[in-house]
Amino acid sequence: MRYGQIRRYDVANGPGIRTSFFVTGCTHHCPDCFNEEYQDFNAGKIWTDTETEEVIKYLSEDVVEGLTILGGEPFQNTLELIDILKQIKSKTNKSIWVYSGYTYEQILKDKSRSELLNLCDVLVDGLFVNSLKDLTLKFRGSSNQRIIDVKTSKLNKIVLWNE
Repeated sequence: MRYGQIRRYDVANGPGIRTSFFVTGCTHHCPDCFNEEYQDFNAGKIWTDTETEEVIKYLSEDVVEGLTILGGEPFQNTLELIDILKQIKSKTNKSIWVYSGYTYEQILKDKSRSELLNLCDVLVDGLFVNSLKDLTLKFRGSSNQRIIDVKTSKLNKIVLWNE
């Protein structure tokens, strides 16, 4: 897996101060994507155990509320992310947010994507749609996107995250 950047402190992609990282590679190609340079699967650097340990170190800080994973498309990097998140979860107790162009329902239909989702607490789902862009929305770019509480949702009953 490759990544574009790791942010030690991020206040834009979830509640509180968070650590975030951006995987690279995405086939959605949403028009006016805010991370177009991360659509290339060859962009960025190769993720190693060093990056995992760096993220764990950042998450150990009391000021950091949790981890956010963006892209690119995290759910097109599932096998690597499953391993990374298992390592992170074994050493921290922080919330994990993940952003995806896939919907919750689409993710649940795929075994490895569903396994990755189950390691997360909150999913911001849905493709960015420029005609639905709304700068007043918290933690998302267009009004079709949902902020889903993964731990309390089920296929037939989606529970939206409530701040």
